[in-house]
Amino acid sequence: MADMQRASAPVETALTELDLRLLGFERDWAARVGAKEAAIRSEFGLPAARYYQMLYVLIDSPAALRHDPLLVRRLQRLRDARTRSRAARSFRAEAPTTQDMTD
Repeated sequence: MADMQRASAPVETALTELDLRLLGFERDWAARVGAKEAAIRSEFGLPAARYYQMLYVLIDSPAALRHDPLLVRRLQRLRDARTRSRAARSFRAEAPTTQDMTD
């Protein structure tokens, strides 16, 4: 019975070498100067958009959280703050007033 429970439990994968490099880059970035997008392309050979897609998936993984909880939580907070900021912006046009409709 115990073997069956272990077999049905989700298996958490270890971090890959690329995952560790992504986390290390983010951890060390504060000490660097220059354009981050250029550093991402130079370091990983990826466009910034793809880098952030990979990073955001990574910081949601339990393995990354176990590896460096302070960094991962900080990155999650930054991502969530950016998401809230984007959601707060209003891109819709204002409804026309009665005055505008009669002109």
